Amino acid sequence: MHYQKVNYLINGNKPGLFDLLTFLLSDIQLNRSNHIHANPYHMMKFTQTSTLIILFFAVLSPAFGQHTPDRLLWQADSLSAAMEEQVVEWRRDFHQNPELSNREYRTAGIVADHLRSLGMDVQTEVAKTGVVGLLEGQADGPVIALRADMDALPITEETGLPFASTVTDTLHGETVGVMHACGHDMHTSSLMGVASVLASMQDQLPGSIKFIFQPAEEGAFDYDIWGAKQMVGEGVLEDPRPEVIFGMHVWPFETGTVGYTRGAIMASVDNFSIHVAGRGGHGAAPWKTADPVVAASQIVNGLQTLVSRNAELTKGAAVVSVGSIRSGNRSNIIPEEAELLGTIRTHNEETRQLIHDRMETLVKHTAKAYNTQAELEIERLYPTVTNDAKLVDHMLPVIGSSLGAAHVKEIDPLMIAEDFSYYANEIPAMFYLMGIIPPNHEGPVEPIHSPRFDIDEDAIPIAVRTMSYLALEALFLRAE
Repeated sequence: MHYQKVNYLINGNKPGLFDLLTFLLSDIQLNRSNHIHANPYHMMKFTQTSTLIILFFAVLSPAFGQHTPDRLLWQADSLSAAMEEQVVEWRRDFHQNPELSNREYRTAGIVADHLRSLGMDVQTEVAKTGVVGLLEGQADGPVIALRADMDALPITEETGLPFASTVTDTLHGETVGVMHACGHDMHTSSLMGVASVLASMQDQLPGSIKFIFQPAEEGAFDYDIWGAKQMVGEGVLEDPRPEVIFGMHVWPFETGTVGYTRGAIMASVDNFSIHVAGRGGHGAAPWKTADPVVAASQIVNGLQTLVSRNAELTKGAAVVSVGSIRSGNRSNIIPEEAELLGTIRTHNEETRQLIHDRMETLVKHTAKAYNTQAELEIERLYPTVTNDAKLVDHMLPVIGSSLGAAHVKEIDPLMIAEDFSYYANEIPAMFYLMGIIPPNHEGPVEPIHSPRFDIDEDAIPIAVRTMSYLALEALFLRAE
């Protein structure tokens, strides 16, 4: 028992109630043999105190929860390995047949058929093309949720893989290539594998698991239906309501490594447009004009101070970037107007709102200083993805048992965005990054959204095992 106490202090392996009682009783026996027996009064008082402590822990035992039995983790490990060939096959099929946001009809059909084959109650057409399956365990037990996204990107693939996508589609009236350049093919296939693993253990589950296969994480494109936001709005986190939710994203670091944070892991994202109206004229006589190009240029410079001189960066990072400036069409004509397009990223809501407010003031007054007028429009998109610190701390030991503690790394928050935030705003959540670059990789590492992006398929059984472990641990920790 002394070993278990030390093990808890070093590795965070929380002892169960039985361990705590054993420790107390062993201490009583130790003290009895060493010195307490010399004084019967002290012995009586010590025994009474110890009894009260034991009763106290017995009353509070549900708060300590219980960890997943080792035999179930071993079973999940074996089942995950056995699923590898099937999950790889699914992944390659999805990769070769990608579908844009809100058009994931084929993918959703395959997912729904698989969940039904496992005996789940399945909902389809959630948020247009989403699929939700409920794996029912112990009737009065806790409920947790697992989520994967299904959509692809309007990118023409250049990987040269034998199962590379040659799919095209129409977007905004133009023909575009379609590619899984963000790993959603692996997200979907691996969660299907997790569903198979946990369904094989259904009669041993102390609660139920909701599997959420989400459309349109990459954006609404030509439909006004926004993936996670729409699913939450249609009640995906109700009837039954999960206590926690887990999500995963592939990331270009070494296979077998998981990255996590406590708190923000991905940024909020808002897009903005600024229209500057001036008075055009000949480039040889600028004093007769109100130049919107000069005004727009000064606005771009001023926007950089929103982060450097306004945001309290000790509370979290922030970025304001202008990605497009459009104005005029000739070298000797001062145009009538200019347009700026850009993005805002923050790691907390306070900084997000501060930048919105200050941007409005800065844009209007800078334009006025150059005898122009400016209109600002901000499109609020995804909130910050924020991990629940307590949930993360509870889950780290079981992730370590899946991968080895050296492969579980706390990382800095990223400035990219993910609509998993809509779930995390409703219930405690953990979103983590799964490495997919082989250890012996040579040459440049292609980032997500690259036409040459690919994954190491050795990461697939690791992803299945890790998510299965998390689901089991979350259920057992919450079961009474």
